Amino acid sequence: MEKRMTYKETLDFLYSQLPAYHRIGKAAYKNDLGNTLALDEYFGHPHEKYKTIHIAGTNGKGSVSHLTASVLQESGFRTGLYTSPHLKDFRERIKVNGEKIPEKEVISFVELHKDILQSLQPSFFEMSVAMALDYFARVNVDIAVIEVGLGGRLDSTNIITPVLSVITNIGHDHMDLLGDTLAKIAVEKAGVIKNGVPVVIGETNSEIREIFSSAAEKSGSQIYFSEENYSCMLDKMDFSQNERHFIVTSNTDQQKTEGTIPLGGDYQAANLRTLLQLLKCLSGTLNLTNENIVNGIRNVVKNTGLMGRWQVLGRDPLIVCDTGHNREGLEYVIKQLLMVDVVKRHFVIGFVSDKDLGSVLPLFPADAEYYFTRASVPRAMDENKLLNEASIFGLKGKSYPSVGEAYTAARSNASQKDLIFVGGSTFVVAEVI
Repeated sequence: MEKRMTYKETLDFLYSQLPAYHRIGKAAYKNDLGNTLALDEYFGHPHEKYKTIHIAGTNGKGSVSHLTASVLQESGFRTGLYTSPHLKDFRERIKVNGEKIPEKEVISFVELHKDILQSLQPSFFEMSVAMALDYFARVNVDIAVIEVGLGGRLDSTNIITPVLSVITNIGHDHMDLLGDTLAKIAVEKAGVIKNGVPVVIGETNSEIREIFSSAAEKSGSQIYFSEENYSCMLDKMDFSQNERHFIVTSNTDQQKTEGTIPLGGDYQAANLRTLLQLLKCLSGTLNLTNENIVNGIRNVVKNTGLMGRWQVLGRDPLIVCDTGHNREGLEYVIKQLLMVDVVKRHFVIGFVSDKDLGSVLPLFPADAEYYFTRASVPRAMDENKLLNEASIFGLKGKSYPSVGEAYTAARSNASQKDLIFVGGSTFVVAEVI
């Protein structure tokens, strides 16, 4: 009998056999659904066995996916959650009621289906989606929240027919793959709108609104713009409790949803509006109470294991990390960092090599101390290149060959009344968490 693979050997096989976007970037991106459809056929269309909610967008889709899953869990539904990328362990991508897919499931998936994986040579992402959809069917989830990987129209997740589609917003990210204007990116994201399936739009502007409205009209889909239908008040972060008080008000009937959220980012106000709108759209299909909603929001970290969203890693000095990595995401985070009352700010930052630094470096304050570094993935930008580019924008500091060294240096330089921020790339955050 053949010896079983270990979990590590399984991951090594997947990484060596399959091109992974989070490791090598653009070369791993497949701009058609051929492999995904072939895998779906092979597995017998597992996603048809349960309800799905499909969540796209440039920023916020991860938080909204986790918040939605948490509310569904609190409501007693067996809930699948598929997200990407992972921070520490591949299994974070595939969860049921907050529990990661067991290692033995990952191993047996590869062992049982090695032939098709070797003959089709799907991308790492295509394989992950197939694994998630199959696993959710086999463990009988009631509903699965599926986060789009990249774009929408050609994303591997786009083979599902959900009960609801969501597009959180449109921003400047992956422009080399999705198009060089917000309008072109919006067209790609609008590709998740399905015939007759209602769609929720988080944030928009006049140019993009038109693109979504006409796509919805063509599909015969009801469209809901959450920023017009809901408003959100978010109090300051209470660092002693690690939570923020919020009130979301429906602009149509003035109904209020009030509670606390453990995610500290100011950008969560937009995500809460989107969440309340999407839950309203689901209320016809699913029985959700106000208590389920408030508990789902309050317990999102506990219920789903969400990490890296304005996550407080320490106090005295205050240490915050955030996975925001494009212009819009970083703008929010940096604006909020500048509001925190501290003596000095220390930024431990690194980016991926294809990042347009000209769009993000001007956002960073010149009066902070910088620790430029690189994550240990092939896509990471060289720390000395980053140091040189940053100096053009008046950012001063030193370069460090590893995230650990940069973080250690920041911690030894910071006094108790300072702030340390870790970010720029998901991979940098992953190494510190």
